[in-house]
Amino acid sequence: MVIKNVSLETVCGITSKIPDNKLPEVAFAGKSNVGKSSLINGLMNRKSLARTSSQPGKTQTINFYNINNALYLVDLPGYGYAKASVKVKEQWGRMVENYLHKSRQLKCVFHLIDIRHKPSENDRVMYDWILHNGYEPIIIATKLDKIKKSQVQGQLDLILDTLDAAEGTVIIPFSAQTKQGREEIYEILDGILEEKK
Repeated sequence: MVIKNVSLETVCGITSKIPDNKLPEVAFAGKSNVGKSSLINGLMNRKSLARTSSQPGKTQTINFYNINNALYLVDLPGYGYAKASVKVKEQWGRMVENYLHKSRQLKCVFHLIDIRHKPSENDRVMYDWILHNGYEPIIIATKLDKIKKSQVQGQLDLILDTLDAAEGTVIIPFSAQTKQGREEIYEILDGILEEKK
């Protein structure tokens, strides 16, 4: 995949209506500090289109990025942010659930997990939620450059075991620093575009 044009086309807040897009959509879900914005910027070859922040929980909207007028990359609000109030967390949850239920064009959900840690209870809930809505999540194990090569396979196994992931679940180790894993994600996006033809 060669990304030529990227624009932030739609921003949906808690009260917004989910857009009825005509192009395929791929969504990215993950904990607030999992490196979602860095991944999205890395995929789009942009330094700061998706805002990265030292403050977790910055993405409080569903952001639709139009890629090459061929596909939407959908950035979902980060979950598990401790400082958000219970009410706000519930609203974010409803917003994400509403999107997973109502989008007619959602083809794939990438679920980001920090490779350094065992998945949290929030990660497990989100994973089950994605499955419950009829999608087979593709796991992206972020922050690959933060661990030793000898640790990688063990951490990938730990993630799959903790999530009780089905056999054959795709898991892609990813580093925003080195861009390792980016080509594998591009291949999945290319496959989605091929299906559309």
